[in-house]
Amino acid sequence: MLEEKNDNLAVNNNGSDGKPVNELQETIQSETVIIVEEDSAIQESTNSVTDEKQTVIEAIAETNAEESEDETLKERHDIPMLDYEALPMDTLVNELKNLVTNEKVMSIKEHVEEIKKAFLSKYNHLIEEKREEFYQENQDPNEEFQYHLPLKLKFDQYYNQFKENKNAHFKSLQSKLKTNLEVRLAIVEELKELINPQANIKDTLNHFNELRERWKNAGAIPKDKYNHVWNNYHFHVENFYDYLHLDREARDIDFKYNLEQKQKIITRVEELLKEADINKAFRELQDLHRIWKEDIGPVSREYRDEIWNQFSELTKKMHDKREILFENLRGTELENLEKKKNIIAQIEGLATEKVNAHSQWLTQIEKVEALRTAFFAAGKVPTDVNEATWAAFKTAVRNFNSFKNSFYKDIKKDQNDNLNKKIALVKKAKELQESVDFENTTPIMKQIQEDWKKIGHVPRKYSDKIWNEFREACNHYFDKLKEHKNTENAEEVESFNKKKAYLETLREFQLTGEHKTDLDAIKAHIETWKSFGKVPFPRRHIEGKFNKILDALFEKLSLSKKDTEMMRFSNRMENLSESNDTRKIDNEKIFIMRKIEEVQNEIFQLENNIQFFANTKNSKKENSIVLEVRKNIAIHKESLDVWKEKLKQLRNLNQPE
Repeated sequence: MLEEKNDNLAVNNNGSDGKPVNELQETIQSETVIIVEEDSAIQESTNSVTDEKQTVIEAIAETNAEESEDETLKERHDIPMLDYEALPMDTLVNELKNLVTNEKVMSIKEHVEEIKKAFLSKYNHLIEEKREEFYQENQDPNEEFQYHLPLKLKFDQYYNQFKENKNAHFKSLQSKLKTNLEVRLAIVEELKELINPQANIKDTLNHFNELRERWKNAGAIPKDKYNHVWNNYHFHVENFYDYLHLDREARDIDFKYNLEQKQKIITRVEELLKEADINKAFRELQDLHRIWKEDIGPVSREYRDEIWNQFSELTKKMHDKREILFENLRGTELENLEKKKNIIAQIEGLATEKVNAHSQWLTQIEKVEALRTAFFAAGKVPTDVNEATWAAFKTAVRNFNSFKNSFYKDIKKDQNDNLNKKIALVKKAKELQESVDFENTTPIMKQIQEDWKKIGHVPRKYSDKIWNEFREACNHYFDKLKEHKNTENAEEVESFNKKKAYLETLREFQLTGEHKTDLDAIKAHIETWKSFGKVPFPRRHIEGKFNKILDALFEKLSLSKKDTEMMRFSNRMENLSESNDTRKIDNEKIFIMRKIEEVQNEIFQLENNIQFFANTKNSKKENSIVLEVRKNIAIHKESLDVWKEKLKQLRNLNQPE
């Protein structure tokens, strides 16, 4: 920070004739060349600066005047400006919320306007797309398009809060600026009145210093009055210097101090030229210009032009560095423009690429969405082509959507046909949802669900409604089926417990030795076992235990092998029949038919062998072999009878073939 200058003027009390310091007036006027006024001294200094330098300095002066009016503007440089155009809408709303909630209103003005521009462009584009989709799907002219985006309500809320804060700020600021202007103008008027030969010089100096102090603390004034009021103030200060005829020693001390302060500023600007953050350095340069003009007085004539030329030359160098930065940014913006042009060209290409299936259109839509994301992420383009680039992008997307919608318009009839098919399935499902004939209804309901899957898309406006109706009907039925199965499971558990207890008593059963009595007893046990009903599937092993006991009992009976086999088979098939397992019954039927075919082929082969052995000359050998073959044939025929009897019994079961 620069040292504060002690502006109290020394009073010459020794009565010596001090020379008038007319140089002060000239110095102040030459140091305010950044102001374009009618004052001739200022104009002469301005003419000594090149037009380019003058343009730079005037721009700095204008900015300082604006920030002098409202000091909150200075803080805007401390908030980094993001590439808002590249951000999605939800992020933009969050950024707006954070700025409005946490920052001073005038320091975020430019940020808020950039956010507003980016958000509304994306929002309007979205609305255009939704409107096109709506009118493609709704041909009724009486149906109006409406689309509500909750995010837009949030944006409006925070933006309106910003406007209210800004209006309140300006209302308060204008009142203060008006009051401060009146105070400063009054000070200038008092300065005019100080030149009074009749007044006591000591009192006049005290009054002068008091006016200077009041001036420093008077506060901000309107920017359009800023330069004019400051000029008037300095003009009358210089007049007062001329009037006082201060002694040379006091004047030289004042000049020396001012020179030192300005040299410090020049040294600081030289350091700023090495600063990596050019925007930050330029911002500080603006502050140094304000200090040079407002806080530091004139220097002696011999250094006046030299020091000002140094300062203005360094200012020009800083400006040139800043221009190079801007040129680089413009180069980046041109690169971004090429990226966006390429993206637009790709979208335009997709708007002419014909596809004939919904799945292919989904791929095309994904491509366009990816290109849209890339467009928004590509960054800023030059301001002069920004609107044209945005318009070209919107046109390309709109053309793609029209091309896409023409395809879906052609398949709208198919979608309406699909809608009618699904309405019919919904009606059928609702008719069956209360059915308790689960055995016959369940396959139908499952088939309805399969048929639903095979039907294509329906118009989107009906999709959710009809799906919810169908799902509710199916869920209602299958919930009833589940409840029914839970009841059945309880019955099966009870059957298992009965069979388990009965199995223990059956282990104690002993045959009497009377064939008919024992056979009837075994058959009675089988019937009793069947009467208990089905058991839970995971506990079917108890059937195997029962069959083992039966096998042991049959072994003890003097039954033929065929009778024993058929009784076992009959018991097993009846268990399958009761379980309603048609798949196992069909598999058993296929197995038996294959066995019958195998045994028949074996018998045919053996009978052919008999013919071969009958023609041999060795009769003894022939007889022994033939007898063995005939014995095998008899065994196979007996087995064939058993398999055929099994097939006959299986076909007589009350099951669909």
